[in-house]
Amino acid sequence: MLDAFGVLGLGRPDGQVYAELVTTPQSTAVELADQCGLTLQQSQDALDRLADQGMATRAPVDRDRYLAVAPDVAIGTLIGHREAQLRSARAEMHRLMDAFREASRYTDPAHSVEVLTGGEAIAQRLEHLIETSHYQVRGFDCPPYIQDPVANLPRQRAKLRSGIRFRTVFDKEAIAWPGRLEKEILVGVEDGEEARVRPTLPMKMMMSDDRMAIIPISVGDAVLDAAYVIHPSALLQALDALFEAEWERAVPLQTAIGSGDGTDGPDADHLKLLGLLAAGLTDESIARSLGWSARTTQRRLQGLMRELGATTRFQAGMAARERGWL
Repeated sequence: MLDAFGVLGLGRPDGQVYAELVTTPQSTAVELADQCGLTLQQSQDALDRLADQGMATRAPVDRDRYLAVAPDVAIGTLIGHREAQLRSARAEMHRLMDAFREASRYTDPAHSVEVLTGGEAIAQRLEHLIETSHYQVRGFDCPPYIQDPVANLPRQRAKLRSGIRFRTVFDKEAIAWPGRLEKEILVGVEDGEEARVRPTLPMKMMMSDDRMAIIPISVGDAVLDAAYVIHPSALLQALDALFEAEWERAVPLQTAIGSGDGTDGPDADHLKLLGLLAAGLTDESIARSLGWSARTTQRRLQGLMRELGATTRFQAGMAARERGWL
């Protein structure tokens, strides 16, 4: 236990006195000195420091006696401080590594690509990527997922509020992922994220400005607990060009969240259908995405076809474009 206190920055006399006070509450400085093998001055100094740190208090009646603050509060506070210090140190390490790679990329090409292993390491680097972005974050989003796809939403919303531009191209299966459209994607769009949809995407990716990209390593349909981190290089420039090409070809998601007045344009349900149809989703995927039954989906598709005077999806798309709905 004393070694654990040392890791948390609590010196040996203080940790020793606190541990003794936990088991023998209402002790005096004299009693604690005897129990811990300390001088009276050492015992009193330790109690004063513990009181200053919020780990011990004087008894309410006999002020010469002390009580230990509950360990989950006292030690939990120390752990919180140390975790904050470690997060700060980790962020500084990543910043220095970015500077190191930038300085050495012309002399040592091996620094252009880094391999991360372990879900925690990948999550930390994704957090670092978002937090250190200066003007934009871009990404390809498609399943499968090795962690909750909503995990980064709070940080993303905070960065959106600070003026960082977010652009994401979603695979049609990401849109159809149960609950994602309403709980995350549309929430992000309302906060300012720019979202588009493609039937398929070549990979998952998240890119910060023009200085870093993270690509999960996958084999077939399985995503491994590992990722590539691409630093400034010809490869990063190629990924930049790939994103912009896919972005230009993608369908804006905004067509799926608009509203109509029922006379000059489509109603809200038809707008959603048009956006998802244009993105290439199947009837089953549309039903999952919007939370409709298969029968409801078919009925609303048929209503949309009748309104557009179309007999095929292709005709419906052309008719919607001619009317300015897409």
